[in-house]
Amino acid sequence: MSEQSEYGAGQIQVLEGLEAVRTRPAMYIGSTDSRGLHHLVYEVVDNAIDEALAGYCDTIGVTIHEDGSVSVADDGRGIPVDTHAEYDRPAVEVIMTVLHAGGKFDSKSYQVSGGLHGVGVSVVNALSERLEVEIRRDGAVWHHRFDHGAPEGDIERVRDLEAEEETGTTVRFWPDDGIFEDREFVVSTLENRIRELAFLNPGVEITLADERDETESTFQYDGGIREFVEYLNETRTPLHEDVLYLDDEERNIQVEVAMQATDELQGSIHAFANNINTREGGTHLTGFKTALTRVVNDYANGEGLLDEIDENLRGEDIREGLTAVISIKHPDPQFEGQTKTKLGNSEVRGIVESAVHEGLGTYFEEHPDTAQAVVRKAVEAAKARKAAKQAEELTRRKSALESTALPGKLADCQTRDPNEAELFVVEGDSAGGSAKQGRNRKFQAILPLKGKILNVEKHRLDRILENNEIRDLITAVGAGVGEEFDIDEARYKRIVIMTDADVDGAHIRTLLLTLFYRHMRPLIEAGYVYAAQPPLYRLRYGGETREAMAEAEREAIIDEYGAPDRIQRFKGLGEMNPDQLWETTMNPDNRVLKRVTVEDAAAADRMFSVLMGDAVEPRKQFIQEHAKEAEWVDI
Repeated sequence: MSEQSEYGAGQIQVLEGLEAVRTRPAMYIGSTDSRGLHHLVYEVVDNAIDEALAGYCDTIGVTIHEDGSVSVADDGRGIPVDTHAEYDRPAVEVIMTVLHAGGKFDSKSYQVSGGLHGVGVSVVNALSERLEVEIRRDGAVWHHRFDHGAPEGDIERVRDLEAEEETGTTVRFWPDDGIFEDREFVVSTLENRIRELAFLNPGVEITLADERDETESTFQYDGGIREFVEYLNETRTPLHEDVLYLDDEERNIQVEVAMQATDELQGSIHAFANNINTREGGTHLTGFKTALTRVVNDYANGEGLLDEIDENLRGEDIREGLTAVISIKHPDPQFEGQTKTKLGNSEVRGIVESAVHEGLGTYFEEHPDTAQAVVRKAVEAAKARKAAKQAEELTRRKSALESTALPGKLADCQTRDPNEAELFVVEGDSAGGSAKQGRNRKFQAILPLKGKILNVEKHRLDRILENNEIRDLITAVGAGVGEEFDIDEARYKRIVIMTDADVDGAHIRTLLLTLFYRHMRPLIEAGYVYAAQPPLYRLRYGGETREAMAEAEREAIIDEYGAPDRIQRFKGLGEMNPDQLWETTMNPDNRVLKRVTVEDAAAADRMFSVLMGDAVEPRKQFIQEHAKEAEWVDI
């Protein structure tokens, strides 16, 4: 029977209710890895924040429980418990079990909201093996349970409230281990998002408690996004003392902008819509950039400050070292997909552009010293940009005269399909030699790097392009660098940083990650960048061996298998012979790779500034705070 004849009505499946979510979870939360797991918490917290935006909630508490569950409590109005006319079931049950059911489709219950699709908390329920909700409203405490998304019994009225005006909701859920690869919640990941929300909603108090180690942190910022910019600039030197703050409202669309120029080389601009971190930007960010570029150029031309470069400043020149937060509140935002990474409302661009143009123009008139400092910094950036362009063109001309445009020390792979190709960026010529001999030539390319590359956090692109190791890496990847980076031109869709399992190796890996994050960030955002996990120890038991990535893993192996016949500690990748390096670190069947991701761009920006910037004191403080987490090994 032909394949075509087997395809008929019987092959058409209709997924009912939450079954679609459990079948294709990534469509609703992005992935089923750690990022998707934490997204569940954000969905519930966002509902509490929507209550705060509506003026009914002041405090939110997030708790990670010892049993692996998370609860989110708020003092909002409480989810409705009365019977829904269409479904003849309690409203809370409808909200928890029916996709696209919620109170945010009109402007009556919520004028502004981040959760407009009505699938947030029902998706959390669908992807949890258990979910319990406690509601305080209508003078009573109500309780309902769900099992793998399905109601477990009926809603219960537990007790009367002592104070009838006490209201709120507590949602506690246990993620389904049949869906999520990892169910371990990371406090620092949740902290980043919760801190963001506290900055974006001045006055709201959000507490994060972890029962596993009995820690608790509270986030509350009355200064809003002004304090957000100050926080991001803690490790930077501002060009002007005060944070410039602008706000406006038009057609019920609220616009807030806070910014401060610094003497750093890296900018840090973050855009939000209805508290959602729009990592891919959108019309609000476009409006901000357009107005910023126009105002600075208008001022610079009016004051005759551009004679040195004999042209207008580009946006990238002006944004060098600028820290800014753009936050809009829109009654009907149009996001791309449920994960909401880009804003599409066309009218927002003009509203933001007008607000920034008027507010920044007035500020420059009233603060000429600051305006001139901003222009001088941008002019220096423009000079560096021109120099970098000349360096790139020179590199291209040199390459054209050579037999191949690729670096001579690159051992390329045979495949030309980027989906199959892997590039291992290896520390040192010795390890590079072992990797070249041990690799699978069909799909694995090797690029050895000599020593430590330049710290790109402290240098402009023209200086960076003078570094041979960096230039070789950029050429090998093939997608360009900086503003001209084009990820579609990348020659490999898996770029693996392979360094020694010691302090120097960690430093080299950090330098490379700084380069990728600052000048080739789309590689990280697309999930192309990985860190290899070479073993630190090899334990022999007769004819069998066990590898340990760290001291703790070595001890665990000894506890399980007893004292080994021999323990070998690898001081570096170059100490491994080609077969060992292949089997432990490069063989797709055995290796462990860590994918590098950017969950929170604001937190990542700040951390790169702390670890790689000029300011010593913040780095010293970070080391002191985290020294207790370090793993000490005998060498």
